[in-house]
Amino acid sequence: MISLPEIKWCKKCVYPSSSAIPLTFNEDGVCSGCQVHEEKDKIDWNQRFEWLLELVEPYRRSSGPEIVIGVSGGKDSYWQTHFAIEKLGLRPLLVTYNGNNFYDVGWKNLMRMRQVFNCEHYIFQPSIDLLIRLNRLAFRRMGDMNWHGHAGIATLPMKVAAEQNIPLVLWGEHGFTELGGMHSHNDLVEWTKRHRLDQLQRGYDWFDMTNDSEDKIDPKELWWLHYPNDELIKEVGLRGLYLDMYSRWDVRKQTALIKDRYGWEEANFAFERTYRTTSNLDDRYENGAHDYLKWIKFGYGRATDHATKDIREGLMTRTEGIEMVRKYDHVKSSDIGYWLSYVGKTEQWFDQIADTFRNLNTWSQEKPGEWRKMNIWD
Repeated sequence: MISLPEIKWCKKCVYPSSSAIPLTFNEDGVCSGCQVHEEKDKIDWNQRFEWLLELVEPYRRSSGPEIVIGVSGGKDSYWQTHFAIEKLGLRPLLVTYNGNNFYDVGWKNLMRMRQVFNCEHYIFQPSIDLLIRLNRLAFRRMGDMNWHGHAGIATLPMKVAAEQNIPLVLWGEHGFTELGGMHSHNDLVEWTKRHRLDQLQRGYDWFDMTNDSEDKIDPKELWWLHYPNDELIKEVGLRGLYLDMYSRWDVRKQTALIKDRYGWEEANFAFERTYRTTSNLDDRYENGAHDYLKWIKFGYGRATDHATKDIREGLMTRTEGIEMVRKYDHVKSSDIGYWLSYVGKTEQWFDQIADTFRNLNTWSQEKPGEWRKMNIWD
């Protein structure tokens, strides 16, 4: 019998200590994400909204866009755009990174944004050949074929805003706070270049993608990932605001509103690795192959993320959440085959590389190809 690495789970939600988002636990065994979530019921959100109105007032203009919003056509994109227009009275410029991963319903939602919001919409699409090379390279280097997507989403809205001299960029939730309690909502966190690089891009920037001997990428191909320099940021006065610092982030209510008001559509099919049908319609791998790699690396997946959110909002019991984790987190999704066809590789190649990213603080191996870990129901 092999000795398994010790993992503990939050006593309120289903997050493990092996989480990709750093967690701390109090003396009662409750994770920092749950502790910070409890702040939401103590905050005067009407006052926060007044603060936000006061904050954006100096940025109003007589003509042209007043704020940039990075959008994928997802439920959060619709909510941010709705809030900017209806609540703040601002004219947004929508900016999209298209990483060639959209589901049909996700692309349909994206295309209707310009129509239902009457906004200008900038969509950037790298060449498919470049994207294939980036997919393969980042998978081999960091076990994340979606690195280009994280980098594109984190760079282009700020880049366009700086180049068009639009100082404000509106982001949705600060995920590391909402999920893991990295900060308090009382910190009124704003966007930083450091957060982009260290958290969203895994510590890799565009120039780290140009020195590979197998998937060669010319630096000239990645001009679109060049983040605005400090001089331009200072000249424009560029800043990124997180909406969840000023408005209570409630995905269920927000999704109901945008479906009713704008005809936003969720998936009409079930995902293999989670029970929700409203998330990541802009990226077919985010709930599937990419999330399976999170299971490989950290021992949990999207169902854990979604169950944790629903437990915290009182929509699911912890016992029900554990059943969702048991049902979905381990599933090796069929879209891995779709991705392998896209990049021209085999499943054996995928598995051999994926196994090199297993964290030995999470997994133990008795013999080649047989990996074991502790589970929340053990």
